[in-house]
Amino acid sequence: MNATRIAAAIFWTAVAILIVAPIGLWSALALWFRLPAPDAVRAVAAGVAGLAALAAIFALFSRFRWRALGLFALAFAGVVVWWSTILPPLDGDWAPDVARQTTGTVKSDILTLSDVRDFDWRSHKDYTEKWEKRSYDLSKLDALDLILAYWAGPQMAHLIMSFGFDDGQFLSWSIEVRREKSGEFSPIADAFRSHTIVSLATTERDSVRLRSNVRGEDVRLYRLRASPEAIRTLLIGYVDEANGLNHQPMWYNSITTNCTTAVTRLIRSLGGALPFDWRLIVNGYMPGFLYDHGAVNTSIPLAELMERARINERAKAADQSPDFSRLIRVGIPAPDGKPLM
Repeated sequence: MNATRIAAAIFWTAVAILIVAPIGLWSALALWFRLPAPDAVRAVAAGVAGLAALAAIFALFSRFRWRALGLFALAFAGVVVWWSTILPPLDGDWAPDVARQTTGTVKSDILTLSDVRDFDWRSHKDYTEKWEKRSYDLSKLDALDLILAYWAGPQMAHLIMSFGFDDGQFLSWSIEVRREKSGEFSPIADAFRSHTIVSLATTERDSVRLRSNVRGEDVRLYRLRASPEAIRTLLIGYVDEANGLNHQPMWYNSITTNCTTAVTRLIRSLGGALPFDWRLIVNGYMPGFLYDHGAVNTSIPLAELMERARINERAKAADQSPDFSRLIRVGIPAPDGKPLM
């Protein structure tokens, strides 16, 4: 085999691995998860997509390669056209904890929010529903905290941003999957337009206690370095995005549009400096990213900071206390130095 043939073989192998195979896999999964048909029909459609990709890969190494690539591209274009018709629903038979979308208005320094969630959780399925209208004085904003609730080992966590006021109030904001009552969260299925997102303002006794005390997740709280102006801008950004979702829903995607990517996208849209880093995707390692960029207390080693950030024991002890937010922060290092944002 001469050098030209070797180069051609390497090129077409790269095309097969980097283009045809991923497209075939994505098409098969999209048809399996979203084709509105019985399971048997969806399985056949997904299988045909997979076989078409395999056939195209084999054809790459024959004299029929261009014809095969053309047919494969035409079939994929058909899948893409069908995919574009799947629009996120505004209404649905939503699970009670994500049934409402927070909305808000700002007049001068007063933020008024409708549908702030304040559930009293006794177990994952046993709770008292409570949605409230609340007002906050933005001139009293003085703290921003990051809360990570680890649900899949040390790699992945649910992210909550918590805004603190100098009168002792805390307002948490959580980007969550908007499931239907019969729906379940699946990282794979939710990469294929299975659910939309909901942007919820909650009390910490709701969203934080749910994860630390009820679900038993490993919850950690980090106090961030941020100026009052930056905190206000970020909070108003959350409100604006929530108002937008109330009118124009958005698909949740476990890779591209989730609790972490939504926050990083929001910060960047507001002009915040947030360089790309793999730890923003594998968000369980985000504390290291924050430490490297001086967004948290750096006067102690990172390992010590992460250990002191654990709040589970304090959360369990403060379970029903009206002073829950203050008590879970006891012993957590405050940020040092001048504000980052």
